Amino acid sequence: MTTALDHLEPALSVRQVLTLERVLAGEPEVVAGAAQLDRAVRWVHVAEAPDVGVMLTGGEMVLTTGVLLAGDEGAQAEYIQSLHRAEAAAVVLGLGRAFPAPPDVMRRAAERCGLPMVVLHRPFPFAELTEEVQSRLVRRKFAAVSLSEAVRTSLTGLITAGAPLQRLLDDVAQHSACPVVVTNLAHRVLATAGERSAVDDVLRDWERIARQAGGSEGDGWIRAELGGRGERWGQILLCGYRGDTATGRLLADRAAEALVLHRMLAGNSAHTWEEQSAQSLLTDLVSGVVPARQLLPRARAAGLPVNRRTFVPLVVRDGDPAELDRVLRLLGLPGIVAELADGATAVLLSLARDQDASVLTANFAARLPQTVVAAADPRTAWDDVPAGMREAQHVADAVASGILDLPAVVRLKDVHLRGLIRLLRDDPQVQSFAERELDGLLCGAGEDLLAVLRTYLATGRNKSRTAQLHHVSRPALYRRLEAIQTRLGVDLDDFEQAASVHIALLAHDAQQG
Repeated sequence: MTTALDHLEPALSVRQVLTLERVLAGEPEVVAGAAQLDRAVRWVHVAEAPDVGVMLTGGEMVLTTGVLLAGDEGAQAEYIQSLHRAEAAAVVLGLGRAFPAPPDVMRRAAERCGLPMVVLHRPFPFAELTEEVQSRLVRRKFAAVSLSEAVRTSLTGLITAGAPLQRLLDDVAQHSACPVVVTNLAHRVLATAGERSAVDDVLRDWERIARQAGGSEGDGWIRAELGGRGERWGQILLCGYRGDTATGRLLADRAAEALVLHRMLAGNSAHTWEEQSAQSLLTDLVSGVVPARQLLPRARAAGLPVNRRTFVPLVVRDGDPAELDRVLRLLGLPGIVAELADGATAVLLSLARDQDASVLTANFAARLPQTVVAAADPRTAWDDVPAGMREAQHVADAVASGILDLPAVVRLKDVHLRGLIRLLRDDPQVQSFAERELDGLLCGAGEDLLAVLRTYLATGRNKSRTAQLHHVSRPALYRRLEAIQTRLGVDLDDFEQAASVHIALLAHDAQQG
């Protein structure tokens, strides 16, 4: 793979050369091509030959006294044209016996072709300028090569140590001192690194930046493609890099090499990075640690429609994230999917305002047999999404503790008392209440009886159904229920006492997770 190091051209522009102390001593004056002074100077070449252009390879600043051009206007014009064809960076003419004043023919020719032309009003040895510029260029190239090796060594060390993707990007951001963004081929953001406020500024204007990223580089936006074996699957961008372009390209290429190696060694795919990006976003939404408004640019950059939308927060139990994502694509529903803890997967749908959220959520759930889909009420304001995600997670947690006969989409109204107990499960008084009410069944053989009690209360004290679910006869069940009542000192036929035990059991199960 060709890298920036292979064609590194240290950035010392014509403008920068003209500010050197030795050049200023010659009283330089730009007489043509002033708009092109930011051209990079790759080398400085002293030449008096009229056909010097054939000896150039591009990027040279040519120094001349023009002694062989004096008196021949045709040669003067051709001299400038040959420099232009050779893509020289600039021509510097020392005024003197050959040209006491800037020659109009050369000046007009240089202006027409956009070649910077500089005249020196005071003579000084060209060798001094050559030495000064060449030494600076060599120092820059050496510094760039040293930086390249430092970055490569650092990133390789992180990969060898098994560092995650984010750690590698943090290291790249530290070396480049600017926001770093990794995207897929659709320009959806997969990962970012850098100072948080600077990254947010980039993501806030991501649509424009993404369009720019697909075109030519400029203004510090430097990219390198990610891929291998003839396959492209993303790109890494340095956003607003303030150093010279060549060094920026080198950094981007070194980072790209490291990311490709990281993916190859970890056996990851680009889809895994997309999942990690979605997981980070949805985890932050659920936790509420990061304000929703600050997460909006990340959501937009991840490809989630956010303007004038209805958001439906979902949490799916026992669902495969890849399958959920496939179902979303199949139904044409915009959304992001991410696996949370404890076997739960978060899904955030983004629907048009005129779409029926209930119907589309039901269609989604219908494609997921053997799973529990917990849903919060739709939100039309992005700031309300975190609360909706927490509500869906709360419903999913309540369902996990065992509700029978669930609807296809479970909502807060479906979890009733169980949902309330889940919210209060960490309250010390609730914990003490559960232990006090169930004390006779919380140790030894009581665990088997506790399971029978759980089923008996969940079925609405239906003895036939309880006996069937536990594969025991009715007389055997009666004996077990009698043992439970004796151990707890309660009468389960009494509604209030049964309700108290039921609440204690719900609290116990919620505390045990």
